[in-house]
Amino acid sequence: MPHRTRPLTGLLLFTGINAVLVQTITPVYDFVCFLPYWERRRERIRKEREAVAGSLNRTSSAQDTTQASVG
Repeated sequence: MPHRTRPLTGLLLFTGINAVLVQTITPVYDFVCFLPYWERRRERIRKEREAVAGSLNRTSSAQDTTQASVG
């Protein structure tokens, strides 16, 4: 004997769970996106890029100096 389905109860349960999830998504999103980890990571990547750019500038200026003294 199959058990009886209750579509209205299922629909209300589904709607209620979705309402709870919609209410909690903003605080969870803010918590994950604004963790100090991301700030530290962004700062570390910025410093690495500056270091690479600085070393490229020093290398190119050294090459320019060498070419000027040779040529």
